[in-house]
Amino acid sequence: MRATLVLAAFLALAACGQKAALTPVAGQTLPPKPYGAEVQPDAQDLLALDPQAAPDRSVELRTRSEEREDDPFDLPPEEADGPDGA
Repeated sequence: MRATLVLAAFLALAACGQKAALTPVAGQTLPPKPYGAEVQPDAQDLLALDPQAAPDRSVELRTRSEEREDDPFDLPPEEADGPDGA
C-alpha cells in the first residue's frame, strides 16, 4: 500500500516537469490573426512576454555602507487635531 502511494506521488511529480510543444486542443484553433499582422502567431509567439510585461531586473549591490542622501519627501507626520479640537 505504501509503495503504491510513493509510486503514485513520484509519477505525479514527474508529470509536473514534462515539457512538450504546445498545440491547440483537438477541435480547437489558435486565436484569429491580430488586425494588421502579416502572419498568424504560433503558440510560442503568443506565450512570449513583451519587455513591459517582464522587465529586466536592475540589480545594484552595495559594496560598502554609504550615507543616505537627504530625502525632501521624508516629512514628519502632520499633527492631527484630537476629537476635542485641541
